[in-house]
Amino acid sequence: MDKDKLIFDWANNGPHPANAKPATIQLVDETLRDGLQCPSVTEPSLDEKIELVHLMNDLGIDCADIGLPGASDVARAHIMALAEEMTSLNITPNVACRTMISDIEPVVEMSQKLGQPIEVCAFIGSSPIRAYAENWDLDHMEKLVRESVRFAKSHDLPVMFVTEDTVRSTPEILSRLNGAAIEEGADRLCICDTVGGVDPTAVRNIFSWLNNFLADKGASHIGLDWHGHRDRGLGLINTITALASGANRAHACAQGIGERAGNTEMDLLLVNLKLLGWIDRDLRKLGDYVNFASQATGRPVRGEYPVFGKDAFETATGVHAAAVIKALKTGDKWLSDLVYSGVPASDFGLEQIISVGPMSGKSNVIWFLEQRGHEATAQRIADVLECAKQAKSILSEEQVLTAAKIN
Repeated sequence: MDKDKLIFDWANNGPHPANAKPATIQLVDETLRDGLQCPSVTEPSLDEKIELVHLMNDLGIDCADIGLPGASDVARAHIMALAEEMTSLNITPNVACRTMISDIEPVVEMSQKLGQPIEVCAFIGSSPIRAYAENWDLDHMEKLVRESVRFAKSHDLPVMFVTEDTVRSTPEILSRLNGAAIEEGADRLCICDTVGGVDPTAVRNIFSWLNNFLADKGASHIGLDWHGHRDRGLGLINTITALASGANRAHACAQGIGERAGNTEMDLLLVNLKLLGWIDRDLRKLGDYVNFASQATGRPVRGEYPVFGKDAFETATGVHAAAVIKALKTGDKWLSDLVYSGVPASDFGLEQIISVGPMSGKSNVIWFLEQRGHEATAQRIADVLECAKQAKSILSEEQVLTAAKIN
């Protein structure tokens, strides 16, 4: 059976057209900088950071933000070691710097030692509320932008100019600051939802304005980045919207770790880009990246976390399990993957799991026992179900086998 006949696609059948596939999609992994600004994480060792960079590289992630050189001597040492490691990989490094020459000077020194440029992500708060709190005026802000970008470009460093809190700034401020950065040679502009405060409508509007701004300046060649947070739980959909609206590079972190409520989830972004048909790559080892990042940062993967949580493809509910089991018995992997799931587990190196619990039926027990090489006799089924109906949660394998009187 053709699966397209079994699953109706409303995204491509209705009055609202699906987003067109972007011409270019690049990804920046922020786990080792913005992700580590999460108050609850543990700082990974340098060896763990290196391993994580290799996992990013294996997934085809284009760039990694490897730190804030202005933070400390340790930060600079780790940045240098990571940048050296990345010279043999496809993934490239960038670092976050304030729009201050003193922040960029160490990047110049490291790039010269390395023999390869490290991208400078020069940032400044751009919203009126931030300027008011800092007692900045626009002339002062523009001066900082011009001096810092000019300095970085004079040393042949690629520059992404970052307006923090872009989405709460005004066209006047953004025109002045982005215009100054472009005039001084910036290669990319980064649009930031720094406090995770907007929805997809605002994302579309700001990219519409920005695309017109660049066209008017004859600067449509400038790359556009999107950096989103998830304070309202909208990080992922805003990032997808940004890519559909003109961004050609998006930022995200493993599990969405980051300041406050965190950043866009890199793993879920990759999952969705694949399901949208916007990227075509092997993501069966994506779980390795999620699990290693979890271990290295001390942030457990929640059971209900999409795709990679332990509950994501597990069911003990009788009617749902029965449908999955029937699909599994056909031998069609895609059928068992999709009959009761919107995400095909096998695409991401995972599989459907049938468990036994208070809402299970006979089919759960039969499948559970037979998959472990045990005969599912009527007595065993009855004994296991009696135990399950009295339980307060899903039974462990040991509990099922004990109830079935299997040693």
